[in-house]
Formats: sequence, structure tokens, C-alpha cells
Amino acid sequence: MLNQSAGSGPASAQGFGGQLGEMIGLLRANRCGGRLMVLIAALVVVIGATAWYQVQLNAWNKPFYDSLTRKDFPAFLQQLKVFGALALVLLALNVGQLWLDQTLKLTLRRGLFGALLDAWMKPGRADGIARSGLIGENPDQRMQIDTDMLADHTAALGIGLFQSTLLLLSFIGVLWKQSGSMTLPIAGQSFNIPGFMVWCALLYAITASWLSRLAGRRLVELNAERSSREAAFRFELVRVNEAREDIALHHGEAAEAARIAGTFGSVVDIILAAIRATVGLTWVTAGYGWFAIVAPILAASPFYFTGHMTIGELMLIVGAFNQVQSSLRWYVNNFPAIANWRATLYRVTSFHRALAAVDGLKVADAPHIERREQGNAIELSGLCVMTPYLCVRLEEDPVMAAPGERVLLQGVSGSGKTILFRAVSGLWGLGKGRVTMPEKGRALYLPTHAYVPPGPLIDSVCYPYPPGDYAAGEVAAALEAVGLGRLAERLSSVERWDQSLNASERQCIAFARALLQKPDWLVMDDALVQIDPEAQARIVALLKGPLAHVGLLGVGNGAELSALYQRSVKIISEPGIVILPGSRHVAAAAGEAKPA
Repeated sequence: MLNQSAGSGPASAQGFGGQLGEMIGLLRANRCGGRLMVLIAALVVVIGATAWYQVQLNAWNKPFYDSLTRKDFPAFLQQLKVFGALALVLLALNVGQLWLDQTLKLTLRRGLFGALLDAWMKPGRADGIARSGLIGENPDQRMQIDTDMLADHTAALGIGLFQSTLLLLSFIGVLWKQSGSMTLPIAGQSFNIPGFMVWCALLYAITASWLSRLAGRRLVELNAERSSREAAFRFELVRVNEAREDIALHHGEAAEAARIAGTFGSVVDIILAAIRATVGLTWVTAGYGWFAIVAPILAASPFYFTGHMTIGELMLIVGAFNQVQSSLRWYVNNFPAIANWRATLYRVTSFHRALAAVDGLKVADAPHIERREQGNAIELSGLCVMTPYLCVRLEEDPVMAAPGERVLLQGVSGSGKTILFRAVSGLWGLGKGRVTMPEKGRALYLPTHAYVPPGPLIDSVCYPYPPGDYAAGEVAAALEAVGLGRLAERLSSVERWDQSLNASERQCIAFARALLQKPDWLVMDDALVQIDPEAQARIVALLKGPLAHVGLLGVGNGAELSALYQRSVKIISEPGIVILPGSRHVAAAAGEAKPA
């Protein structure tokens, strides 16, 4: 199907293991695996050393508290020295782990973002993913917020899991050993329970984990939905800001405010649902945490009060119990973070899989236009462009244009001119027939509205090639030729040129690119209608002069510019509802395919 929502298609069919493998593949694709392995190895060493010294610190409890019980001041001072040495080493290890942790998060984010950027910016994919349903909405969030969150949660949870596991293995032995000497007298009988305190810690952690899972299982779904709604809300704000002049002109502030309020209301609803779920989870996690203060003392108190244990041994067991149960409760404490991580992992991997599927994305069982890029001539054979509203074809079949020839595909308003231009340029594929265009780089496509990216002006004029490909004098001469010579002194100025230049000036920038790039063909979609009369006359003079050798394939009504073309071919549209699989999504992608 053409559409691929965030909850359907191959991405959702992929399980957790597949999503994790997908993330690893992204990191490998960006060639950051070597650096990651070095950072992970260093973290393993640091965390291992930290665990060993924490075991030593826990063992220190027995002689320290025993010295207090005996009121042995020299032994007390000696144990303080031991504590200072252990604390100093642990402090250094903590600082080192923090640096490695933050560096690992940054490396993960760079790797994930770089891989997604490479996949997103492959030819035609950014446009294709935008037409593929919900999965293509708000790619900015997937690229910026989601990769940051995924990197942060992956590093934090991975390090936390490893550290907790290591501490568990280290302290469970200590706790088991101390429990082995614990004999409980009941009714005149002595009972020895092997590993008694270990079983207490295990039961305590499993019970809390089970309750936490019940209380927090909806958070994965809610967090994923919240991310989607936040992105839609942010998009509405950006859209209104960019369209502020049109909104003011039509006095549409009230309508836009209502639309924004509605979008924000959906965000509030999902946040409230998440708050309710988090509150339910907090009853378990917070209650568990508070009771953990006295739980080990309660479990060991029978042995202490029967005289089978000194205060030092009690504190040793309490410390080991806390370490064991805190390691076991890692899942409990991190359930919300795990929920966020799972949701973010799904969003990032599903977006990447959707990008990979764009190249072969077609509507199931629908005809598709065959496209070739070869030679230096143009041929449109048996072409019929299909949309849910009409079919667009040409009166002449085939239409052939030799190098240097100038042909106008002429139609009235609403005849499907723009969708025909998109089909010829490779942006629309539904239909029948074959489109043969010149080899890549030989044709320059000029839409009705020129694209002018932000940044230095010279970048916009040379786009999409780097400014270093052209001499500064060439760029200045191109601007002069299209009537923008006054901007030659501002080539290094950084501005939002799409806003500071008017529509006519932006379109003139597009023709300045043609002078620099020297293509064999210009394929235009009413590219001159946005230009004011004086500038239009200048561009026509260029097309008849310095660019006279360039072939033209124009799409438009041609009322004032027919002198540019050697012949014209009429566009024929057949209105009516064309039933296609996924028509609702096709219609959204068709743009002007609906009669306009």
C-alpha cells in the first residue's frame, strides 16, 4: 500500500529483537561501531572496579560498627582511614564513569542521526516519505528529539542494567554467606535456612516488579502517542508562524487559534492519561522505596535479638541486602524509562524502515509509470497520469523532443498541469506509459515556486552544488544577468532568503542557477508566471540569447510565452473519480491533481 501508518506495515510487524537489531545496524552503517566498542569496554572496566570497591566498602561496615560497639577509639580511627581511601577511589571511578557515560550517549546520538540523515536524504526519499501516511509526518521529531532520547535511554539503561547485574552477582554471594550462619530458634527448635536473606530480597524485588508492571504497562503506548501529538502541535505552531501574513490578510486569527487550541487539547488529553498511569505506578515504586529502609532490618531482627548476631554483622547484612534488592529492583525503578525507550526505539526504527521502503513504494495493484533517464532526448510515450480526481494525458502520442528543441505542454487551469510536471520530473508515479528523460544532471527542473534555502546567498545561487564549484565572478555575473546584480555584494550574507526575497526574485535565482549549471534541458512548470513583467522580459531574452541552445519542455497555458516554444501539445484531462487502492492518501499527495 502507498500509506504506511505508524502502527502498521513492516515496521510494526518487527518485534523487539528486530528493532534492537535495526538500531545496531544503523550504528554500524554510520561507522561508529569501533568508538562505541572502546567506550563500552572502558565502562565495563570502570563499573567492574566500582563493584569490587563497593564490596570492600560494605565489608568495612563490620569492623567499623564493631569498633563503635567496643568503644575502641584506635580501631575507630583506623577504620576511618580505610573509609577515606575507599571513598577516594570510588569518587574517581564515579567521575570517570560519568565522563564515559556522557561520551557514549553523544556517540550513540551521532551514529543514529547520521544513519537516519543518510537514509532520509537519498534522492527522492524525503518527498516520498512525506506521502506515505502517518509514518512520514514530522520527520524533524524523528531526526532530532527521538534520536536524542533513544541515545540517552539506551546508554542510561544499558549501563544501569550492567551495573546492577554486576552488583547483584557481587553482593548476593556476601548475603548468602552471611545467611548461612543464621539459625532461627522457634518453639525450642533451631532452624537453619540457607540463604535466608537472599530469598527475602528476591521475594521483595519480584513482588514489587510484578506490581510495577501491572501499574505501568500502559506507559509504552501512552508515551508513543504523546510524542506523535506533541510533534503535530509543534508543526501547527510553525505553520501558523510561517503563514502569519496570509492569516492577518484574511483575519483568520480566530480560526487558527481554534485549530491550535484543538491540537493542544489532544496533547493535554494524552498527558493527563500519562499522569494517571504514572501516579498509579508511583504508588508502587515510592511505597516500595520507603519500605526498603526497614525491610532488611525487619528480616534480620529475629537473629539479632536472639543474640546470634552483632551490630556489625547486622549492618553488614543490611548493606548487602540493600545492594541485592536495589539491583533486583532496577527493573522496578526504571519501568517508566524502559517504556519511553521501547516507544522511542519503535519510532526511530519504524521511520528508518519506512525510508528504506520508499524506493519501491507503490500502490498495490495500481499501474505505474515507467521512468528512464538515458541519452539527451525526451520521449513521453503512452503517458496517462492517474489521480483520484482525473486522468491526465497528451493529445499527441508519443511526444518526442530532440536536443535543443522547445516544446510546450499546454493546458488550461485545472487540467492537471502540475501533476503532469511532477510525473515528468519523477515525483509522481501513478499512471501508465513511459517517461524517458535525459541523463541525470542534463536537465534542470524549475517548478512554479523556486526553492531558496537559508544560509549564505552564494549557497542559494549555487544550490545544490557547493559554492566552490564556481568562481565568485561567475556567480556575480549570473545574478547580474537575471537583474539581481545589487545582491552580488551580499553573497556571503546569511539570511532567510526565502523570506527576504519576493517571489519574482526567488524565481530569478532559479534562472541564475541555470546560467551557472549550463544544463542541456530546462523543464518548467509555469516557471515564469511568478516573475514581474520587467524581469520576465529579461529572462525571456536570456532564453533566446545565452541559453538559446538549451532545450525547453514547458508545462503551462503559454498565453504570453508561446514565442519561446517551437510547438505545443495539448493537455487533455478526463475528470471523474478514479478508484485506486489507498485513494485517500494518493489524493493528499497529488497536490494540484484535484482540479484547481
